[in-house]
Amino acid sequence: MTYSFLIRSRIILLGITIFSLILIAKLFLVQVVQGDAYSQLADRQYSTPSGDIYERGTIFFTNKGGQLMAAATQTAGFKIAIDPDKIIDAESVYQKLSKIIVLDYNNFIMRAAKVNDPYEEVATRLSKAEADAVSLLKIPGVSVFKEKWRFYPGGTLASHTLGLVGYKNTELGGRYGLERQYNTELTRDNNNPYVNFFAEVFSNINKTLFKREVKEGDVVTTLEPQVENFLEKKLMEVKEKYQIDSVGGIIMNPQDGSIYAMSVKPDFNLNDFSQEKNSSIFSNPLVENVLEFGSVVKPLIMAGALDAGVVTSETTYNDQGEVTVEKYKIFNFDKKGRGPGTSMQEVLNQSLNTGMVFVEQKLGKEKLRDYLLSYGVKDKTGIDLPNETSGLVSNLNSPREIEYANAAFGQGVAFTPVGMIRALASLANGGNLVVPHVVKKIVYNDGTSKEMKYPITRAKITKQSSEEITRMLVTVMDKAIKGGLAKLERFSVAVKTGTAQVADNITGGYSEDKYIHSFVGYFPAYDPKFIIFLYAVNPKGVPYAATTWTDPFLAITKFLLNYYEIPPDR
Repeated sequence: MTYSFLIRSRIILLGITIFSLILIAKLFLVQVVQGDAYSQLADRQYSTPSGDIYERGTIFFTNKGGQLMAAATQTAGFKIAIDPDKIIDAESVYQKLSKIIVLDYNNFIMRAAKVNDPYEEVATRLSKAEADAVSLLKIPGVSVFKEKWRFYPGGTLASHTLGLVGYKNTELGGRYGLERQYNTELTRDNNNPYVNFFAEVFSNINKTLFKREVKEGDVVTTLEPQVENFLEKKLMEVKEKYQIDSVGGIIMNPQDGSIYAMSVKPDFNLNDFSQEKNSSIFSNPLVENVLEFGSVVKPLIMAGALDAGVVTSETTYNDQGEVTVEKYKIFNFDKKGRGPGTSMQEVLNQSLNTGMVFVEQKLGKEKLRDYLLSYGVKDKTGIDLPNETSGLVSNLNSPREIEYANAAFGQGVAFTPVGMIRALASLANGGNLVVPHVVKKIVYNDGTSKEMKYPITRAKITKQSSEEITRMLVTVMDKAIKGGLAKLERFSVAVKTGTAQVADNITGGYSEDKYIHSFVGYFPAYDPKFIIFLYAVNPKGVPYAATTWTDPFLAITKFLLNYYEIPPDR
């Protein structure tokens, strides 16, 4: 009996195995080989007149502790649709519905009059309470359907960086910012709300073998929500105080290019962007626009001169308040001279244009061009945001010395804000050119993830020259900003301000009453964790960047030092 039982057991096991293989093969046939045909049948069986529920991947902020917080996600609600052929009294139906939900009268009456049209949406993005109340009315021709839509918990927070989802003709997808940059990863092919077991079994196989080349995933950013919020608050305060046309800022780790916060004001509400009348507000000036930033360029040139050995911080010249280059007069900001014995340190402390012309003449045109271009200023940084623009430095191809003299103090050359912070970060990190970036990782739906890697290249200056220019910029903070009152006793902070005239595109010259104010600072200076770049276009009633930006910079600096619990370095 034992032998007979063993034989029967093996026969049963074999039968189960064969049945399982047949079932798996059948499922594979149904889902993968004939998936499209059966999908259409399933759609007809389960779909509502509203079509599939929209799905899209999530974009995350990362807080200082490493926890993820949704920056762009999906939220669910309900919508109301009508079948005009079943609406007997449109006026009466409108009156009943408008007591529960907000309806546009003319739009409702127009849609209710469409004969031979079984589906017209009249209200969207409703709460469950509203949907339940409408359902209880049991009005013939009125139906409630579930829907999902893109939702941004922060509203305006990081709006230019996140971007938005919108229609281009009939195609819905990412149109600006990260939504566009990572649209392929964030897009979901299967937007069908009805998923059964059999469809689930081979869905990943189907996508892998036959459809998508790029895997679906969620995007994890380097943006820290508290830091982003604090930066935006300060930018708005400055914008309102000085009636500024446009104001922006970036906070970055100069060692690896991770961006903690970046923002431009004016901005827009991501959850209500359709109210914006001018679509130009959606573009990101931090990566798409170039500006002449003026004196924040001076440390780049001074670092090159230090590196070339043509000056030291103690090198002096005779400052007469003006200097003539090829019949063009160049003045200090106040047109005053400081006399003989004016040091290179004082050139940075007081932002003397004549001193930078002296530096340019010592360095020479060729070396000035080589050093400035080595900071990557004519190239795109490679930031992971769309439509990046490269810097405008064509003046450095000119044989005229005046172009190089102007470039030495930041005039005649224009950079994007992200290009500017990248160049200045090389002074902070020992001469490295990092790639500014806002994405640290992509987490795929199949359980894998991809850590984003960004290359680091070298500028021309050495580590020693980087340390020397940093020491000079720390002196600017300790002795020059607010006459030394801005100095942080326990932290070394390297800074430089910039005030530049705005180029006039009509006359080809410069405006007499419009300026760009900029401010850069990094700290702790000799092993910096943060670099901050701030700028304002056309502030009113304030002459210099030191006035516009010193207090906001100090507020942001102290916030970062406290928030990240950075130990003192002196």
